Amino acid sequence: MSSKYIKIHLHNASYDLKFLLNRGYKKKAAINLVANKYVLNKIGRNYLERKVFSDDKSRDRSHKIIDIDNITNKTIFIDGYNVLISVETICNCEYDSLVLCDDGVLRDLKAVFGKYKINSTTEKALDNIIRILKQHNPAYVYFFYDSPVSKSGELARITNSIIQINKLNGCAVTNKNVDFELVKQSKKYGGIVATSDGPIIDRIKNVLDIPNQICKTLTNFKEN
Repeated sequence: MSSKYIKIHLHNASYDLKFLLNRGYKKKAAINLVANKYVLNKIGRNYLERKVFSDDKSRDRSHKIIDIDNITNKTIFIDGYNVLISVETICNCEYDSLVLCDDGVLRDLKAVFGKYKINSTTEKALDNIIRILKQHNPAYVYFFYDSPVSKSGELARITNSIIQINKLNGCAVTNKNVDFELVKQSKKYGGIVATSDGPIIDRIKNVLDIPNQICKTLTNFKEN
């Protein structure tokens, strides 16, 4: 099956899914209906799950996205694994797995969060994240890593080391329930959350899309 054929299939499936979502269908049921129609595999279903949203959902979320120029003197709470994995994908030039979604957020379609392992690109990706944040002078930056994920403590230590090297005001910690903590802390301190996680975005006021901001600095990146 050619890549062109697959893209046409996904385009048509996305159109049908949005049609159903705009008419109030539950997303899981709508994806099953559309995926069965177009005989999509797991990768195709994941594409629909992460990319396609109703017009109302897309509009509500996109209005929350702020430009990185507006984080000066703000507290930033980072969904650690979520942001790191996407930036690693950018550092490895694996642009085919990145997609700009209906809600305006750039997402990595590989979805390997629970299986993440520290690798040769980890420090480079963290350095890119920390450097782009420092350029815009946030008041403080918190990285949150899910403690149930293997070696999250080691990843937090690596992150703290790179934070210190770059002289950024911030720290990295582990937490059992990162999603809850990001929402709680952002509401408590009026901070900005860096994540592409839809359910988190739905519960916060402002979101920063760090991978998208990094991609905007690259001339060889083309949105899928």
